[in-house]
Amino acid sequence: MKNITYTKTGDEGKTSLIGGLRVAKFDDRVEAYGTVDELSAFIGVLYDQEGVTDEMKSVLDTIQNKLFTIESHFALDENSEVKKMIPVLTAEDVAFVEHEIDVMNAQLPELKSFVIPGGNLKASHSHVCRTVCRRAERQGWRLAAQHPVDSVDLKYLNRLSDYFFVLSRFFAFLDKVGENNWESNR
Repeated sequence: MKNITYTKTGDEGKTSLIGGLRVAKFDDRVEAYGTVDELSAFIGVLYDQEGVTDEMKSVLDTIQNKLFTIESHFALDENSEVKKMIPVLTAEDVAFVEHEIDVMNAQLPELKSFVIPGGNLKASHSHVCRTVCRRAERQGWRLAAQHPVDSVDLKYLNRLSDYFFVLSRFFAFLDKVGENNWESNR
């Protein structure tokens, strides 16, 4: 792949989708794939935290690769022939995330209250991933109102935000940091 530092092609407020179609940088497709990219960047920050195990890193690697596929879907000119070359997410990808949630949940105490983000850096970064993932999902649904979007992509994002919530609880549990539960009378 050619090493490109800058192209200057976006200086007028437009960018190219996969397939070459030029759109405004505030186009719903750009917002959607940009938010998924932001999520992947935050996952990278979480990945690099001390105490994230190799097994967790393997799961996060898989997730980032699936997110890149979703980014490609969101960035695609639906009339482009390139569409045939981009992989798709499957029900098995969603099931993989569900399995990871179930494994962690089996070790966690019962959830009895809303959890306020915090506890330690890993838990906090997981909550940031969760909230950015929720925004990516909302952007995906906004995009789906205007353009074709694979429902599995949206389901994956929905499940992924659940994963990051449970992962935040799991980090607090492993590090023996009490959860900061919401106190409605406070």
